[in-house]
Amino acid sequence: MPNRPLRRLRQPDLVGVSGPEYPNRIELGGRIVELGALRHTPAGLPVAEFRILHESVAIEAGLERKVNAEVDAIAFNAQARLIASSPLDSRLRVVGFLCAKSQRSRKLVLHVSKVEFIESSPSANADGQNLKGA
Repeated sequence: MPNRPLRRLRQPDLVGVSGPEYPNRIELGGRIVELGALRHTPAGLPVAEFRILHESVAIEAGLERKVNAEVDAIAFNAQARLIASSPLDSRLRVVGFLCAKSQRSRKLVLHVSKVEFIESSPSANADGQNLKGA
């Protein structure tokens, strides 16, 4: 492929835009592989920054593909307390949305709004999983 300059679409003004025409909902399962200490925002909100390792198999173009990704995530309030009190390598499922890390960084971070921890137990479901969380 010849070297061509990258073209970038001019960003439209999407301030205040939300709804089904611009969906931003992410559901992801994995394990906690990095976990920062619980801290608080200047307004006093608890914050936990962590990284999720996701591993799965997906079908792409009719073929199986191994999926392996590490995703930076952040949680606030009750979810932050749950995450911060969890040991590394905890299995979990999260729901949230993607947002730029800051106004100066385009790096995406998963903002977690729901957390479910996955535990193995004698009363687990057919997949060997028992869900517990907030």
